[in-house]
Amino acid sequence: MPVLVDIDAYEHHLFSRAPGANGGARPSQNDRVECLDIGLINNMPDSALMATERQLFDLLEAAAGKLVVRMHFYTMKTTPRSDWGRDYVSRYYRCTDDLLSGALDGIIVTGAEPKALRLPEEPYWDSLVQVMDWAGENTISSVYSCLAVHGAVLHMDGVERHKLPAKCIGVFAQTKACNHPLMHDIPGTFKTPHARWNEVQEEELAACGYSVLTRSAETGVDCFVKQQKKSLFVHFQGHPEYDTQSLLGEYRRDMGRFLRGESEVCPTIPKGYFDAEAEEIVTAYRQKAQSDRCPEFFAGFPADQLAKDLRNAWHPAAKRIYRNWLLYMASQRAGRSKPTAFNGRYRTRPGRAAA
Repeated sequence: MPVLVDIDAYEHHLFSRAPGANGGARPSQNDRVECLDIGLINNMPDSALMATERQLFDLLEAAAGKLVVRMHFYTMKTTPRSDWGRDYVSRYYRCTDDLLSGALDGIIVTGAEPKALRLPEEPYWDSLVQVMDWAGENTISSVYSCLAVHGAVLHMDGVERHKLPAKCIGVFAQTKACNHPLMHDIPGTFKTPHARWNEVQEEELAACGYSVLTRSAETGVDCFVKQQKKSLFVHFQGHPEYDTQSLLGEYRRDMGRFLRGESEVCPTIPKGYFDAEAEEIVTAYRQKAQSDRCPEFFAGFPADQLAKDLRNAWHPAAKRIYRNWLLYMASQRAGRSKPTAFNGRYRTRPGRAAA
């Protein structure tokens, strides 16, 4: 089924991603009842705003099956942005202040680049706290990713994040830790991308009543859940939504910062991501960058060589987990009153079939 997009400006890139897509009519009031309303609170930096929209739109579309999903876009006005970023979100997003006056079936809260030593020192902290408190009362389930996970467990249960000795980046094997509706038809082991500087630890989560659904011998706990008031909070320390080249783009960005002197840390090569040939190429480039560090060297970053044989090994499991999430909300909503509908104009593009 299609994914509907709650954006009035029809030039938005999601309306033209499929060949021949020309949008669709606004759903009727009867159609609304069959629709799962999902809010995306997109805190990603300006360079990743559009990519994050695309990744989550495509993942929800792949996962939806016969369900109809409507996406609503929100931004926290306290998230630092460039002039371009502020203009972009002003055209296509609502402020989270508007979110607080209604209800949705679910929300997805993305991470953000950490800037402060402590999360409560981040400029958007108070806004994030408002969103989390609202979600506990006004959603069926809420998904938190990467840094947003660390903010959620800190605010809700006082669980602190821990700084890692080096950035955790790559594609890592995960093991299913327990049976749960979100883990239905998930294989015993599967892969998930990670890209983060901090972690929360399983023993501290368990002490506060969290249920761990997946873990990795290399990266620790990944997916875990806890009922927070009326909402099932779902946490991913990794990035199941990432597309094939997301980690490559992040590594390239970090390398550029290193070569320009904006960071003193030469970025770690993503583990389990490149094949043997690409691993040799990126290792040679990294060694040269360390020995002959200068901004001009960045122009020779071998992006095309590294990208040509990349494979997305995590998408099937990610699609299944998100399908289970959508089905969980649909089944829970059957026994509840429908959350308040949000007004707006909706356009759609043809959806691909999902298993």
